[in-house]
Amino acid sequence: MSAVKTPVTTILFDAGGTLVFPSFARIAEQLALEGVTVDASALARGDARIRFELDRHDVVAATNDGDRFRRYLDALVRGAGLAGLPEAAFIRLRDFHQTHNLWDHLPDDVTPALERLRGKFRLGLVSNSNGTVRAKLERLDLARFFETIVDSQIEGIEKPDPRLFAIALTRMGVTAAETAYVGDLFHVDVVGARGAGLWPVLLDPLDLYSALDVTRVRTLGDLEAALAARGAVI
Repeated sequence: MSAVKTPVTTILFDAGGTLVFPSFARIAEQLALEGVTVDASALARGDARIRFELDRHDVVAATNDGDRFRRYLDALVRGAGLAGLPEAAFIRLRDFHQTHNLWDHLPDDVTPALERLRGKFRLGLVSNSNGTVRAKLERLDLARFFETIVDSQIEGIEKPDPRLFAIALTRMGVTAAETAYVGDLFHVDVVGARGAGLWPVLLDPLDLYSALDVTRVRTLGDLEAALAARGAVI
């Protein structure tokens, strides 16, 4: 007989790649200043696959979030058919990211999904970021949805370290068994959430992770059905 699963009462979210995405228009603008022409939509089309290609245990184990920022941008522009990311463009994008956070594109479906979920679950956020995630979420009018916002730079711990998730659980006064974690990277989000005892849900819009044993959803709109299957009261 299988063990009875604790119903989910609380959802923690990742930020970048889950709720917010890079400003591909800003990246294209910075490339244009260096005489490199690319359409922002071409960059956007490659985003999910580039993240998947970089989502490897060896990369995560050997780098920090700041290192992966450069790797991601380099791979993104090459994936759009360019020779590489000009150093001057990278420096401007890095400086903007350090001050404002480059991951500030908010898809249309995110706020409605959070509005629906907030009425049924307690919500929090755990992000590998650079100290700017709260200010960014406030600027995008998303901070209001979350009881706690945990930023790795501020805490001095990065996912997949389970201690980062534990900080959010402690601040909210909830248990890992009743908490889901929604993220976009297997070796960062799923591995980390499992290590902390949470139930991970992987956002996988292109069905790239079908070979892995993890609950997957294509969109945030699919999350409620996955939670109901887990036993949550919807």
